Amino acid sequence: MIKVYGTNTCPDCMDAKANLDFYHIPYTYIDVCTSVKELKEFIQLRDRASVFQEAKENGFLGIPAIIKEDGSITLDWESIIKENEHEVIHVSSGKACGIDGKGC
Repeated sequence: MIKVYGTNTCPDCMDAKANLDFYHIPYTYIDVCTSVKELKEFIQLRDRASVFQEAKENGFLGIPAIIKEDGSITLDWESIIKENEHEVIHVSSGKACGIDGKGC
């Protein structure tokens, strides 16, 4: 089962969750804003994995972050949907959570 790090206030995370739920793709969701333990767990992952480098350089958190069953990490939640041969749907069209009003 995949593991998804995100938060319920992030439009990208909400899109990812909506797609995973709609297509019945099993996952464990960890909201990094609900406890310091989950936040620390995510920060340790983010600080150690090179997949987050571009997100950090652009001022993004790097969520939703998906840990696949093989242990690999992706920030491209849409690839999970497409790998399962489904069409990506967006429920949060036009929303952003970046300080600059762009991206998450």
